[in-house]
Amino acid sequence: MAETRESMEYDMVIVGGGPAGLAAAIRLKQLSADITVCVLEKGSEIGAHILSGAVIDPKALTELIPDWKSKGAPVETPVTDDRFCFFTKGGALTIPHFLFPPLMSNRGNYIVSLANLCKWLAAQAESLGVEIYPGFPAHELIVEGDVVKGVITGDLGVAKDGHHKDGYTPGMELRGKYTFFAEGARGSLSKQLCARFGLHDGREPQKFGIGLKELWELPADQHKKGLVLHGMGWPLDSETGGGLFMYHWGDNLCSIGLVVHLNYKNPWLDPFGEFQRAKTHPAIARVLKGGKRIGYGARAITEGGTQSVPQLSFAGGALIGCSAGFVNLPRIKGSHNAMKTGMLAAEAAADALKAGRAGDRLSDYDAAYAKSWVAQDLYRVRNAKPLWSRLGTLLALPLIGMDLWTNQLFGFSLLGTLGHGKPDHASLRKAAESNKIAYPKPDGTLTFDRLSSVFVSNTNHEEDQPVHLVLKDPAIPISVNLPEYGEPAQRYCPAGVYEVIPEAAGPRFQINAQNCVHCKTCDIKDPSQNITWVTPEGGGGPNYTNM
Repeated sequence: MAETRESMEYDMVIVGGGPAGLAAAIRLKQLSADITVCVLEKGSEIGAHILSGAVIDPKALTELIPDWKSKGAPVETPVTDDRFCFFTKGGALTIPHFLFPPLMSNRGNYIVSLANLCKWLAAQAESLGVEIYPGFPAHELIVEGDVVKGVITGDLGVAKDGHHKDGYTPGMELRGKYTFFAEGARGSLSKQLCARFGLHDGREPQKFGIGLKELWELPADQHKKGLVLHGMGWPLDSETGGGLFMYHWGDNLCSIGLVVHLNYKNPWLDPFGEFQRAKTHPAIARVLKGGKRIGYGARAITEGGTQSVPQLSFAGGALIGCSAGFVNLPRIKGSHNAMKTGMLAAEAAADALKAGRAGDRLSDYDAAYAKSWVAQDLYRVRNAKPLWSRLGTLLALPLIGMDLWTNQLFGFSLLGTLGHGKPDHASLRKAAESNKIAYPKPDGTLTFDRLSSVFVSNTNHEEDQPVHLVLKDPAIPISVNLPEYGEPAQRYCPAGVYEVIPEAAGPRFQINAQNCVHCKTCDIKDPSQNITWVTPEGGGGPNYTNM
């Protein structure tokens, strides 16, 4: 007998309370106060799962809410010092800004906590009549025929062995004339939609990085409010893409992090270990000396750019923000593009509802994106990632610079549009063909271990629930990944979720799901594509503050 679920109906259901989802909700209400809109957020509150550097371009925010300054948006630290360095093990070469095209400048941008900005956007949305439900992850699609009709939220009160505990509550059906998916990079339902409707057919595979971030409180005399520092080079080798960021903002706060491109080749590489090692560089260590780490988190980011953007619309819904992938990799910015795509989708949906075309494919959204400044933003930098992947950091950097200048000055590239090639999970060499990497023991002052890092991310899950990291074949981690790749899940996971436990009967693969910070790296990088990330019970995961 089918389980009876409560059902609620709206004009618009939006999955995800990040920049894209909230911008879409606000824009819908700006266009028509009569449109009913609900936003589902899997975190315990809006902002709890939002992690970004973040230096934002305020262009989309200004389009959405022109008077954001007078309304008290938490966008208060303008960039006053913009630096770019190339690091060697003991030194740092500052690269002069005249070598960079204007599109790379951070003039006019702001250092923010994106989590705090999303909280503010949520308040603006609620003041317009948007209903926001934190702690309600969208767990399952409602598809009737070939039309998306909404989503089902996760059940509450299911034990690890599958039985219903006291207080069990089945998930609700949230039905909408349109459903927008704003889940961020590698969204679980967005992944299903792309497969079901062939949204990525004919496109290049999406590319990803993992961004690891800490929030520090610095001594006042070491804080340079408004400073933005980006760096490449050490500790990453030339074949491994990525780079460091450090932003000084607020009251003696410093956001520091490392992005590692997930097409790295050496299975012994540990992104978390590389981040901790990066902080020991003399130029970074002296800034952090005497400071206190007060936050940690990690999140996958999209890097594929224009070549990897899927078809955005389908019957009954659309992908917006990083569910589709609109990060400008050289600028390390995506929030402005995420917000704008949410607005574009909202405008197309409002027109369709007004015309009585509810449920039709929003092809106007795809067309509006193609003509937008978002598409232009990504098109100008389209060869940066392919060049980096093919040539490595040292050889690629000058070519990327020339290509960006050509696009800036003349609107075209001598290289045309390069492809990405294979997906990130297919990039690993075999463990026996790769050099092991020794990482120094953390000192607990400047460098830290995984478990203490997870602690300051305020991560928590109900332990007696089904594991939300699902193995298609439980044997593969030990029978395939361990002998061939040294089971890289032990290293690419930034939260200590995966362990190989030696036992007398042979090694055992262990999943510590309660540690998961929802970065989605395992879903992306597992070489056997054996791990599927699904939503855990509502409200579980990190609870970021000022991140």
